[in-house]
Amino acid sequence: MTTQVLEDATTSVAPAVEYGRTIERSLAHRSAISEVFVTDVRSLRPMAVTAGIHLPLTHLYYSDHRQRPKLHDSLLLLEAGRQAAIAGSHTNAGVPAGTMAIVHAFQFSLRNLHALRIGGEPGPPRVDTDFFGKTARHSGRYRKGRLEQRIYMGDVHVGDHSMDVLFLKGDENEILRHAQRGTPAPLSSDFTEVPGETGRVAPELVGRDNPLNVVLAEPRFGADSVTARVAPRFDNPALFDHVYDHLPAMTLVEAARQLALLTAGSKTDTAAGAGSADLCAIGYEGGFGRFAELDVPLTATATPVTAGAGSHVVRVRFLQDAQEIAELTVTVADVSHLHGS
Repeated sequence: MTTQVLEDATTSVAPAVEYGRTIERSLAHRSAISEVFVTDVRSLRPMAVTAGIHLPLTHLYYSDHRQRPKLHDSLLLLEAGRQAAIAGSHTNAGVPAGTMAIVHAFQFSLRNLHALRIGGEPGPPRVDTDFFGKTARHSGRYRKGRLEQRIYMGDVHVGDHSMDVLFLKGDENEILRHAQRGTPAPLSSDFTEVPGETGRVAPELVGRDNPLNVVLAEPRFGADSVTARVAPRFDNPALFDHVYDHLPAMTLVEAARQLALLTAGSKTDTAAGAGSADLCAIGYEGGFGRFAELDVPLTATATPVTAGAGSHVVRVRFLQDAQEIAELTVTVADVSHLHGS
């Protein structure tokens, strides 16, 4: 095996990036142009890129939050970073088109939240990415990789993201899926019936206004935990931009966020619970051990780890067929202090 590793050079001067249009959607692995948030990718040095990103203000999914003051959605920044990494891996890191990147583990956190207030941005957003990977001796292909990102609003450092991925060709993914299931996996496009709202969590309890964006149902509150069924709407074009044979990682992250908000809200004194306009998820960390199947009930259980006046840390475990398929930790912060900033 040969290894390509790059030293972190945060002091280098980034080249100017363009913001006039988004990149070709295939580079970001998106089907809809409206779901592409990268505007330009430029080389910083070997195995490192900088990317301009577009943060929409009226998005069906990313703009649908009750939290005030209004901040750019943490998952929008995470998705923009993911797209920048995918595009950069194709243009600068030698990953061939058509390669699937399966997320094994990731960490994401926000800082300097004042710079994320919508309407008060200190400058255009960008993401700097360093790639680390190993190539197979005979094929020269990357099998595993890691990326580390820094997210900026102008010159203000607002976030950090790292991700460990497994690179698969299409036939390799099919072999892996069959080994896990033993049978062909159904597709999200097979589920055409729109589910009823009976049992679905009220949008305001998970910080939402639009019921389409609620991914939890049938919550059960215990003495030290909250459990809910993960039930996203397959007709949500943001969560299911194209056809999947499993629940994508970002959908599980959204489920973890909503369950963390529901849990943190249930511990507050406000009658509005998690609908409190001061609660905001600002950090995520965890890993994915198995694919989340579309045709098997999936439950998530949240347990508070720490709770203080300014933040809550909540651990969320996902179970399917009595097996843990993922575990995520979500940090929820009280952002009421930003009202006057």
